[in-house]
Amino acid sequence: MKEKPVSRRHFLATTSTGAVAVLTASQWANAAEPARKGGQLALSGGAPVRTKPWPGWPVWDRSAEDDILAVLRSGNWYRGQGTRVTEFEKRYADLMGAKKCVATASGTTALITALHVLGVDAGDEVIVSPYTFVASYNVIFMVKALPVFADTNPETFTIDPAKIEERITDRTRAILPVHILGLPVEMDPILQIAKKHNLVVVEDACQAWLAEYKNRKCGTIGNLGCFSFQNSKHLPAGEGGAVVGMDETVVDRCHSYHNCGRAFGTFHPSGGNPIRGTNFRMQEFQAVILMSQMKRLQKDAQVREQNAQYLSSRLKNIPGIVPYKPNPGATRAVYHLYPFRYKKEAFNDVPRAKFLDALNAEGVPCSGGYGPQNKDGLIEEALSSRGYQRLFSKERLDRYRQQNVLPQNDQLCREAVWFTQNLLLGTRQDMDDIADAIEKIYENRGKLS
Repeated sequence: MKEKPVSRRHFLATTSTGAVAVLTASQWANAAEPARKGGQLALSGGAPVRTKPWPGWPVWDRSAEDDILAVLRSGNWYRGQGTRVTEFEKRYADLMGAKKCVATASGTTALITALHVLGVDAGDEVIVSPYTFVASYNVIFMVKALPVFADTNPETFTIDPAKIEERITDRTRAILPVHILGLPVEMDPILQIAKKHNLVVVEDACQAWLAEYKNRKCGTIGNLGCFSFQNSKHLPAGEGGAVVGMDETVVDRCHSYHNCGRAFGTFHPSGGNPIRGTNFRMQEFQAVILMSQMKRLQKDAQVREQNAQYLSSRLKNIPGIVPYKPNPGATRAVYHLYPFRYKKEAFNDVPRAKFLDALNAEGVPCSGGYGPQNKDGLIEEALSSRGYQRLFSKERLDRYRQQNVLPQNDQLCREAVWFTQNLLLGTRQDMDDIADAIEKIYENRGKLS
């Protein structure tokens, strides 16, 4: 059975409002007494394991409404006339343990800002994780550089440091590791490779607020780190992003770039607009929302982490279900999505798509996650463009196509299963519902072919 691709944003949107899998009328009729384990599969008309809704997301804090109204009534909606974005930047830098922070319009604009300020330019190459959201490599195209994918470690869901150095050329300028799903990348070998080859490191921490590698916050380990505050995120404001860093001068250059190239802080070259820049500014009311949401961030992260660890303790005992394995040095994962791998061989070769259908029918929303992003259509569109054919030789682009083979990432894309972060905000019993549903499917695997 061919699986239909499901975008991450669509999956998050359809599950973050507390929705459960859509059941037929007959299944709902049989659902008065949900089945814990065993019994007929819901996909075949039996009672689902779960009929209750899951926790919704995002969660609004009514105590923030007076501050929102105050901003709206003041007319100071633009950060240049207000104080709220600046206040948020200081609070977020403190939370992350960073020297400074620049708030931006989105995680995507944060990444573009970081790449530009660190000198990634037209004709350069950037090593990037392939198991990621489209923005991670799209931003490289936006600065007219070439995203070069290094293979994934399927056990950790993150870039395999051992696969990076073989991708470096004389054009390579940066490495862009992605702490995808809130799972920390193994950063030490990446930093060593970067130092050896005189490269900069931009951390895509857009899904990794409060995640830690060797007790340091992800996003503060490389030259710059980038975050997203889109609606599904653990720290949401509809849209929004941030760049953080430990070098005040570099972060001040980010501020200048995101504000039309105007001089700022320690960055005071001559001229009214001394560098090229753009408008990637956050709005004042977004900052108020974010400061309100920050009140729950630590507690929610603890709940997700505890529930994820308990869920993994149950799932690891089910044949064919392989929970995520933390990287060496990963001291805290924050689980923007909870991932595991599905080994169909243990389920009588039932395709993953059928397993996903069965799990959704049991009342547990799930997805197969990312496809092989290194084969995304936008890549060939860029390579075939007039601009890229000017920037790179035909030989380099042909070699890029030939080398764009990532067997480990392909394996992960075939096996991955995700749960959205709001499921992890439930109770221990909610985690048991998930595990019981998977056990039920395993027990009935012979009826799914």
